[in-house]
Amino acid sequence: MTEAEDRKPRSDEARYDPELTSEFAVPRGIEVPEGGGGEPETTSEFAVPEGLAAPQPAGAEPEGSAFSLPSTYSAHDAPPVFTPASGFPAVSLVKDAPWQDRMRTMLRMPVAERPAVEPVQKAEEGAPAVPRVLDLTLRIGELLLAGGEGAEDVEAAMFAVCRSYGLDRCEPGVTFTLLAISYQPSLVDDPVTASRTVRRRGTDYTRLSAVFRLVDDLTDPETHVSLEEAYRRLAEIRRNRHPYPGWALTAASGLLAGAASVLVGGDLLVFVAAAIGAMLGDRLAWLCAGRGLPEFYQFMIAAMPPAAIGVAFSLAHIDVAASAVVTGGLFALLPGRALVAGVQDGLTGFYITASARLLEVMYFFVGIVIGVLTVLYFGVKLGGRLNPDAALITSERPLLQIAASMVLSLTFAVLLQQERSTVLAVTLNGGVAWCVYGAMRYAGGISPVASTAVAAGLVGLFGQLLSRYRFASALPYTTAAIGPLLPGSATYFGLLSMAQNEVDKGLVSLAKAASLAMAIAIGVNLGSEISRLTLRVGSAGKRRAAKRTRGF
Repeated sequence: MTEAEDRKPRSDEARYDPELTSEFAVPRGIEVPEGGGGEPETTSEFAVPEGLAAPQPAGAEPEGSAFSLPSTYSAHDAPPVFTPASGFPAVSLVKDAPWQDRMRTMLRMPVAERPAVEPVQKAEEGAPAVPRVLDLTLRIGELLLAGGEGAEDVEAAMFAVCRSYGLDRCEPGVTFTLLAISYQPSLVDDPVTASRTVRRRGTDYTRLSAVFRLVDDLTDPETHVSLEEAYRRLAEIRRNRHPYPGWALTAASGLLAGAASVLVGGDLLVFVAAAIGAMLGDRLAWLCAGRGLPEFYQFMIAAMPPAAIGVAFSLAHIDVAASAVVTGGLFALLPGRALVAGVQDGLTGFYITASARLLEVMYFFVGIVIGVLTVLYFGVKLGGRLNPDAALITSERPLLQIAASMVLSLTFAVLLQQERSTVLAVTLNGGVAWCVYGAMRYAGGISPVASTAVAAGLVGLFGQLLSRYRFASALPYTTAAIGPLLPGSATYFGLLSMAQNEVDKGLVSLAKAASLAMAIAIGVNLGSEISRLTLRVGSAGKRRAAKRTRGF
């Protein structure tokens, strides 16, 4: 018997043997005609049925793939394509520009139009390890997002890290709690995707500045930072100690509340009372945080001591501005950092992240409202006479108020754990902001919303200039400087009116507080954008529209 005959089944029974066939074999008893002429069994559901095939003309080209041009396409008869009258602006990357501007410009460009990555200088022998590069990118993005950085800046940093190690075809994605990065070597290769969840947030601008310095070194073509060195520096950043101890933070919160009370007309006694109330609230919040209580209840409990001291002054008939005591205590609790970051994300097209940040701000604000309203309600029931108009009658004390605004900015910078080298610049920036606000509001008689927006715009402009000078994040230079502009008095007046059953008046005052908060956030963002346009870095011509917009 030949070898070919040995491979053939010896009988028809062997063809139906379950040991030799799979579950898709032809059932026993059904004859299948052998030989050609029959319709093939392995056809696609997209195959044209027999008899319906369209006749092909002689010499016709075979059907191509999805990437081939249609048979009806002709370059001479091509349909018109929309082109703006001014043409498409050419985007050129300035090598001496900060990496934030270069990466932000590239992220706003279509993938097909991005310039090729520079020669890889930081990769060790051979190609970089893609999973490790993506892991390093996610860890850096996690520290930035947890520190309060805007979503667009986090994406720019992640994109910069990937490109510094030669991964140019990568797409970062940032939401409020989720970071993702995807890298595809080519159009035909499978993409590699990794993600990381941000579960805990903290306020440490020293760590934020260190991460920016690391990314700046990675993107510098003259600096050779290996992957292992980058991991080592990142581990040191995560293990760093806060620059200020706990007692310094508590003292800073007290000084901040006292300085804020002076801004709204308080004297020395009000300064001391507001400082004591804020320090008590800070210690209670620390105690609740150590017990694992959510931040909502921490804000609620921290708002009670300043309100209780103000009510106690009213019940004791002490001739002080009790409203200024409560207002000063609220300044240390208002979430200005999260508010500015939320509005900035919305203005740059990150609507999901912006909604989540603003929802977080709303929860913190509701916690403050509940804490203050609870104390004010019992104070009114006990006979306390809290007059909102008493705090509105502010005396003409420009020099004292400028000094108080600078102290407020300085203590706010300490609470944000900023580097000591940035505290002086932030203090001066806060003093300039209050000078502009006071000149427009009190001397010029302009509305408080417009005055706040202009002052916040200058804060954003100067903060962006300082950050570009040091190639660092702009948050440490802007967040603390807007402290004197926060709507603490409007918030308190609204809560007090609601506690006195004047709901309509309270809602009007709370709406004013919300308008002031939005004016601060928009002004800071607008000032930053004006500085980018004025300095002409990152783009040689007209800047493209931000992504996630229509692009007009």
